[in-house]
Amino acid sequence: MGRGKFKAKPTGQRHFSTPEEMLAGTSSRPRTFKRQEAEYKAEEESEEESEQESGEESGDETEQKRKGTQGVIEVSNPNLVKPKNLKAKDLDAGKTTELSRREREELEKLRAHERYMRLQEQGKTEQARKDLERLALIRQQREEAARKREEEKAVREQKKVEARK
Repeated sequence: MGRGKFKAKPTGQRHFSTPEEMLAGTSSRPRTFKRQEAEYKAEEESEEESEQESGEESGDETEQKRKGTQGVIEVSNPNLVKPKNLKAKDLDAGKTTELSRREREELEKLRAHERYMRLQEQGKTEQARKDLERLALIRQQREEAARKREEEKAVREQKKVEARK
C-alpha cells in the first residue's frame, strides 16, 4: 500500500559487512583500499628504518602519529602546538611584559596631561597666564564697583540727613 504522493527511492540504502564476511575476506570493501593500506604501512616502516640508520630519533614525531596530510606538509601553526602550562613558581616575577601600542600611547597621553596640569597650577603655561590676567582684571572691576556702591550709599545717607533737617 502506497504512502503519500511520491514513491520512495532506494538511493540512500547502505550495505554494511558483517563480522563473518570480514573474517572470511568477502567484504564488499574495494580491494584497492587494502593494497593502498599495505603500501602506506610499508612506506612508514622504511622511513622508520632510515631514521634509525641515520641516528636521528625525534621523540615528538615518533610519539605523535600524524593524521592525513600532516606528515607530508610541515605547517607552523601556533594553534596546533599545545600550550605549555606554567606553574606559579616557574614564572619570573622580575620580568616585565611589554605594553601594546595602545596601552603605551594611553600612558604617554596620561603623563602629558598630568605634566600640563602641574604647569597650569604653577602658572607657567600660556593658558594659565591668560586666565590669571583675566582674573586680575575681574577683581579690579569688582573692587571699583564696590567702591562706587559705597560712595553712592554715602551720598544717599547725606541726602536723607539733610532732608530731615
